[in-house]
Amino acid sequence: MFSAMDVKNLREKTGCGMMDCKKALTESNGDMEKAIEFLREKGLATAAKKSGRIAAEGIVESYVDGNVGVLVEVNAETDFVAKNDEFRTFVADVAKKIAEAAPADVEALMDVKLYGDQNVRDALTEKIAKIGENMNIRRFARIEGNVCTYIHGGGRIGVLVEAEGSLADEVAYEAARDVAMQIAAINPLYLSSEVIPANELEKEKNIIIAQIKEDPKNSSKPDAIIEKMVVGRINKFYEQNCLLQQEFVKDSEFKVEKYLASKGVKLVNFVRFEKGEGIEKREDNFADEVANMIK
Repeated sequence: MFSAMDVKNLREKTGCGMMDCKKALTESNGDMEKAIEFLREKGLATAAKKSGRIAAEGIVESYVDGNVGVLVEVNAETDFVAKNDEFRTFVADVAKKIAEAAPADVEALMDVKLYGDQNVRDALTEKIAKIGENMNIRRFARIEGNVCTYIHGGGRIGVLVEAEGSLADEVAYEAARDVAMQIAAINPLYLSSEVIPANELEKEKNIIIAQIKEDPKNSSKPDAIIEKMVVGRINKFYEQNCLLQQEFVKDSEFKVEKYLASKGVKLVNFVRFEKGEGIEKREDNFADEVANMIK
């Protein structure tokens, strides 16, 4: 079946009430993904993109050198350490080393020399001992191309974008940075509708159909009418979740793609890191409360 922690996790992923989450897990035999779909079909949960955004401390840092851009997230236990100058210098040094060494992943990064003969792993261990908190290099992204970065909230959110053409022109660079700011604020799931995996799109259509049929006003409508409603809602899904189809926040008369084109920019990739997203913090009292509801 499922545990108190499963109910807690589902609540955090969807924002739904505990009893709704318990019912969804019961209906789905404890399957988390099916439970999320069940809640969405009932109109109780918002898009799954909100899943797992649980706060944790640390910072997201960026580094750009020529045609190489880097985002890296390093976590710490407290916000106090995240504001520590020594910690922030270490994160900046790691970001620069990622750009230079191009490690394949975090594990490979750990073996890269950071300070003289000292590798990243040993430097991190030294910082942990000196500062007195556990720290972790969680993830990084490295892109070679025409890149631009944006850091929001002193390292709470970081965005790295890549354009097909040069960003050397000031107008093009500012346009790319404006869109990076929009990515930070709105958190689109995809660059465009064309890159949505077919199975994800099919799942979204099935959820929309289920939502329509759950509504007494629509459940008896002909299939042809329901299909038109599905198309309309899918287009709305694109506008909400696909960056290039979104309204440009600084000028709502433009879609992002059209705005970029007006500045001679074609965006081809982006990465967004939010500090601590998906990292679980201990909340023992709340877990006990959920456990009591399941009994």
